[in-house]
Amino acid sequence: MAKNGDSDHEEKAHFVLVPVMAQGHTIPMLDMARLLAGRGAAVTFVTTPLNFARIKSLADSVANSGLPIHFLPLRFPCAECGLPDGCENIDVLPSSDLLASFWRACAMLREPLASHLRHNSPAPPTCIISDTGHPWTGDVAREFGIPRLSFPCFGAFAALVRHVMYRFKIFENVADENEPVSVPYLPHRFELAKAKAPGNFGGPGTDKFREAALAEERRADGIVVNTFDDLEASYVDAYGKIAGKKIWTVGPLSLCNRSVGETAARGRASDVDVGHCLRWLDSKKHGSVVYVSFGSLARTMPGQLIQVGLGLEASERPFVWVIKAGDRFAEVEEWLKAEGFEERVKDRGLIINGWAPQAAILSHPAVGGFMTHCGWNSTLEGVAAGLPMITWPHFGEQFLNETLIVESLKVGVPVGVQQMTQWGAENAQVFIKKDDVETAVGKLMDEGEEGEERRRRARELGEKARRAMEEGGSSYENTKLLIREIQAKNVHVDGKLTV
Repeated sequence: MAKNGDSDHEEKAHFVLVPVMAQGHTIPMLDMARLLAGRGAAVTFVTTPLNFARIKSLADSVANSGLPIHFLPLRFPCAECGLPDGCENIDVLPSSDLLASFWRACAMLREPLASHLRHNSPAPPTCIISDTGHPWTGDVAREFGIPRLSFPCFGAFAALVRHVMYRFKIFENVADENEPVSVPYLPHRFELAKAKAPGNFGGPGTDKFREAALAEERRADGIVVNTFDDLEASYVDAYGKIAGKKIWTVGPLSLCNRSVGETAARGRASDVDVGHCLRWLDSKKHGSVVYVSFGSLARTMPGQLIQVGLGLEASERPFVWVIKAGDRFAEVEEWLKAEGFEERVKDRGLIINGWAPQAAILSHPAVGGFMTHCGWNSTLEGVAAGLPMITWPHFGEQFLNETLIVESLKVGVPVGVQQMTQWGAENAQVFIKKDDVETAVGKLMDEGEEGEERRRRARELGEKARRAMEEGGSSYENTKLLIREIQAKNVHVDGKLTV
């Protein structure tokens, strides 16, 4: 990048990262910040006070490392948008009815961010990478004359299906939500029912926001996807063609964290002592433990959680079970103690209430399988760890991720859930019984030919994931190209930034 006519002077690319305030969106953006900064770029990471407090340990780690990452906590306008005080993250919204207000509050960050970039930024911005849920960042990018890249927080398969689904309105005249509909423009035949389709902009009053977000996504100058070529090459190619945009695959982003401390600090502080957790795993046989977690947003009801616990107990396998029941945890805790569950499984079960150091657990040699809600971060972490998975999708694009895991990659065992649980809705119905859980665990951990073949494929994917992020690997090289292209597109001429 030349400045003031000096063609020999090159400045760092300066990326402004704007994640949606939800853990599943913030975590990969944090990883991307470390990745870009570690490759020579400067990064401004936009957040809010409450969300910054959650990632304080990582911010301290970044400060100590000397990486050029600036955290920018902007005041979140809860009161102005009718949100309860402190509702700065989707996972603390008391109801999905408040999603429309949440998106309005996010849009009000536009002027504070633009003002900071105009007057207080240590260097001019050269690119904005933002979540699909922040369409207003397109206006900021255009104001500064810089590219805006979309970061969908999906894998390529799910992002491709969502793009086709909305662009071509494939469900427009479909009355039966359970009727399979053919999805065009995929590299193979694929059918999807509306009941299992991604709806990540859901909530009352969000129709106009969804249209604005999708329209801005179509205007984006490119797309950054947290995946790697050996995992989803055909979907990346199809997505790029139908969207008409360049796609940079830069994942698995979780692998940019090299040490146990870095891995454990991702997202927010753990609710369990990391050392205790790893020591417990050290006491178990190689590949013997099943790790169970359904992510940060799923609100699994006590009745369903009890069936999970009973199924894990009946499987007679060691397990780490992460329970996120929120204000309903007291009911689960009463069952754990009153029914003697904790006492019965104390020698082979570790129960965690709240946030767990997931990536650190998955990478431990004692862990041999992962029961997951199929969120994309968890899916990729399971792939990167080389683990087979039990799939239990809840909402969003998770049913699509299950299809990828089970049918395309052939490293998964479905638990059998057929119905979407709407985010934010408390559904007292028990979909999966104890016997379903026991059967799925038994199949996943089976030592016969089928189980071993599944584990072999999972190990191969894990090795390919690691190679993608190493020097010379596809994601490593794509990150270098991304930084280089952003530097080449932004040139200072007579003090003005042009693209």
